Amino acid sequence: MLFSRRLVLGLAMAGTLAGALAFPAMADGPTEIDLFFPVPVDGKLARDMGTMIKEFNEGHPNIKATAVYTGSYDDTLIKTRAAIKAGKPPSAVIMSANFLLDMQIENELTNLDSLIAADGTTKDQFLGQFFPALQGNAVINRSVYGVPFHNSTPLLYINADQAKEAGLDPNKPPQTWAELTDWAKKLTKREGDKVTRWGISIPCAYDYCGWMMETLTMSNGGRYYNEEFGGEVYYDTPSMLGALTWWNDLVAKHKVHPPGATPGPAVSTSFISGNAAMIMLSTGSLTYVRDNAKFNYKVAFIPRNVRNAVPIGGASLIIPAGLEADKQKAAWTLIKWMTSPEKSGWWSRATGYFAPNMAAYKTPDMVEFLNKNPDAKTAVEQLDVAKPWFATYKTVPVRKNLEDEVMLVLNGKKQPKEALAAAQKAADETLKPYNAETSLKLP
Repeated sequence: MLFSRRLVLGLAMAGTLAGALAFPAMADGPTEIDLFFPVPVDGKLARDMGTMIKEFNEGHPNIKATAVYTGSYDDTLIKTRAAIKAGKPPSAVIMSANFLLDMQIENELTNLDSLIAADGTTKDQFLGQFFPALQGNAVINRSVYGVPFHNSTPLLYINADQAKEAGLDPNKPPQTWAELTDWAKKLTKREGDKVTRWGISIPCAYDYCGWMMETLTMSNGGRYYNEEFGGEVYYDTPSMLGALTWWNDLVAKHKVHPPGATPGPAVSTSFISGNAAMIMLSTGSLTYVRDNAKFNYKVAFIPRNVRNAVPIGGASLIIPAGLEADKQKAAWTLIKWMTSPEKSGWWSRATGYFAPNMAAYKTPDMVEFLNKNPDAKTAVEQLDVAKPWFATYKTVPVRKNLEDEVMLVLNGKKQPKEALAAAQKAADETLKPYNAETSLKLP
């Protein structure tokens, strides 16, 4: 391949591959396939995935699918690439949607156009099942490389009881950064110099931090990256500077946000325990909050500074390159089944992610669920202002170029302007090989 990749093979992956070598499928038995899946948010997704795959196998006796837990989104990318290099790619992967462009550049994905055509449908008809906002991370150069499976938008979660206690109306959530800052001041509690309750908490750890920076930058009128070309990101810009400065002000100036870079699970735990009155978190955590909160809560759109806009998050189902024809066909059967209206709706109800298949919301089970849980509508309603998730060449290193600098800011070790200039310089260096072979390779 033209570009090198960091490839790390974990012990669990090695065991899976060894098992496949030791016990090959019988020629006249079911086609055996593996599905790699991550667990990127709070909750019981691993158990739910086991339930789903068991049901699939019971209904498809000619296929035996095995779900293989692969860690975080970043871990899943590493393990998938390791398996491809080893010549034993998994048959299907629930892959972070913003990794697809990088994988397509590296020739690691199966182009799904021929599989769609073999079913007697067109690409437009196939993609028409899914919300239009999701298609930006599924289609590359007018070809389909991923099928939306579980997707998300960031939401503002509010402890409604604490809001009322502070004289705020949780049914009229903050609409702007100024209003959110005011709410956070009123919701923060102190005993002397000690904060006993934070007004707002926003996650910042690898992957989540980049998504949150994109969220804030977009709501500040900006763009994280060039949606049409994988070689450009826009870190050193006024819109991102304003976004990071406001986030840092919540920590250092207003003192309503905990200092330092806080991982997603710690943010959700602080909300559930009552130690943070508001949080920004994925709708993928909604079921976890619903099941564990011992108080009334509300979810709302992400407040704006310049405009209402949020990035899509979550994952698509992909078929890695290098599969035998029978496994590819079986994987495609699994993917279509998992993204059908009924199963898409079931997964949404189980996890909190919204269902990418629009017809899921017309099924009786989903209609009944939404009547009982109107909070699940917010992420879908926010799709009107949603844009694709950032996707570049070497997405993870380019994202980490920014995240490392943001963490330094939130830890009080750098100022936003200095940090973003450093992030831009590092990202430009990471992107240089791709640009040399594309936009800067002239006749």
